[in-house]
Amino acid sequence: MSAETPFTRDNLNDYLSALAKEFRRLNGTKTPAEVILIGGASILVNYSFRELTYDVDAVIIASGAMKAAINNVSDKLNLPSGWLNADFKRTASYSDKLIAVAAYYRTFSNILQVRTVAAEYLIAMKLVSGRRYKNDLSDIFGILWEHSKAGTPITKPAIEQAIVELYGDMAKLPDRSVELLDSAFEDGDFETLYKQSRKDEQEAKTSLVEFSKNFPNTLKVENIESVIEQMKQKRNNASN
Repeated sequence: MSAETPFTRDNLNDYLSALAKEFRRLNGTKTPAEVILIGGASILVNYSFRELTYDVDAVIIASGAMKAAINNVSDKLNLPSGWLNADFKRTASYSDKLIAVAAYYRTFSNILQVRTVAAEYLIAMKLVSGRRYKNDLSDIFGILWEHSKAGTPITKPAIEQAIVELYGDMAKLPDRSVELLDSAFEDGDFETLYKQSRKDEQEAKTSLVEFSKNFPNTLKVENIESVIEQMKQKRNNASN
């Protein structure tokens, strides 16, 4: 599997199963491990609107043998280096409260317990991140859409409470995420919002690839949003 090959709902379970067996081989059976899936991996195991992700972000609670187990599974199954990682802990969307709100998913080989962050808590994380060139916005609308269809709608107050639980107060949200949350519940058509945001995200990704090709080594985290706007304006001008 190359870095460009996606994780799916089915193969993710296979890889977690392989990880549990390898961890058990290295660490024995006395000390269990825990993995809490967040982001795209959590979307995969909880919802049907998204079919793949290209990385597996997680909170990893385990002995030092887990790092070796992850690397060994990577080598054995030809997975990307760091296929399971906790890099997101360095981002604004991380909160040490995630452990408390994670829900049980599965236990593999009686040694690896996997939990996930979903529903309003995952929406809260996506709102804090709010990247237009990733799947953050479409994931928000997709979650709202699926819960609405299932008859278990997520309310705006529930999301706001989740934000407070994870981050202390609403001030953690970027202004555009506050506006997004307000407009989403004013509109209420989560299916249409999901489909439009997926289209917008694809266009944003294409714009960033084009910009990087034309201006190598120029794109940085701090200028991504302005580049997306500039490229969007360029497309609009060209179509007029």
